[in-house]
Amino acid sequence: MRIRRAEPGDHDVALRLLRSFDLPTVGVPETMSGFFVAEGADGDVVGLVGLEVHGSHGLLRSLAVDPRCRGRGLGGALVGETVEAARRAGLEGLYLLTTTADDYFLGHGFRVVERASAPDPVQRSVEFSEACPASAVAMSLPL
Repeated sequence: MRIRRAEPGDHDVALRLLRSFDLPTVGVPETMSGFFVAEGADGDVVGLVGLEVHGSHGLLRSLAVDPRCRGRGLGGALVGETVEAARRAGLEGLYLLTTTADDYFLGHGFRVVERASAPDPVQRSVEFSEACPASAVAMSLPL
């Protein structure tokens, strides 16, 4: 498997993958340049994750891995790539919202925080302001 930056041609398959997991797609076209995709041996996109920059912090969004490829460490590799990209960009920390994967992200160093503790630029993101329900768990990872 290979992880690379998303390209314009990945847009449709990315949206299909996100929809298959009932993940929000609002804002994805505008932020696709911040996404990473994982390609399978046949070159098909089998996973993705997004990194949005909001001020001095980042927002990790839309981690999805094709069920046929789970259990191989692909999700962790995508998260790791996103964390490293955020560090290279000089960001102070990452935030995310999740309704189903808080235990997964705890295993990758994130911690549960109050949603209101996220910096204002992150709170104004589409993900925080309209895409995710108020019941979503907010998490952060200081960099």
